[in-house]
Amino acid sequence: MIDHVTLRVRDLPTAKSFYAAALAPLGYQVAKEFPGTIGLCAGGMFDLWLTADADARPQHLAFSAPSRAAVDAFHAAALAAGGRDNGPPGVRLEYHPNYYAAFAFDPSGHNVEAVCHLAPGARSPARAGKKPARKPARRAGSKKIVKGPKGARAARRTSRRRIVKGPK
Repeated sequence: MIDHVTLRVRDLPTAKSFYAAALAPLGYQVAKEFPGTIGLCAGGMFDLWLTADADARPQHLAFSAPSRAAVDAFHAAALAAGGRDNGPPGVRLEYHPNYYAAFAFDPSGHNVEAVCHLAPGARSPARAGKKPARKPARRAGSKKIVKGPKGARAARRTSRRRIVKGPK
């Protein structure tokens, strides 16, 4: 699994504007800035870094989209932010029957893609299923086991009195 990628761009301020707008439908936002480098994150994870390089060569980056609507929104936002169309939203049967993607060239010439692998109407696995069940209320005086540092366990009472046990 890839943790993060650094993409070299020819014009950092232009790239910042493009990626902030184009990736917003996918949950990204600019969250860190250093001289010559910008970090974008989604869900608290910094996985895309842009760094200035006048000699940047075009690359291909594909971003996972949670839905087909997010792919559509990415494509529209990328074009509105100055990107050039490299393939409108649609199914790409050459990859698989549910490969729904859109492509745009960024201002540095990188081929940027958003892709959703879900069947029409399917929900993302992270969102599928029921809402998390509520934890049942605990009675006063009941114990809850919690892990402490280095695997130590402690028993905690919900009342004012606290009992701590050492490592087992």
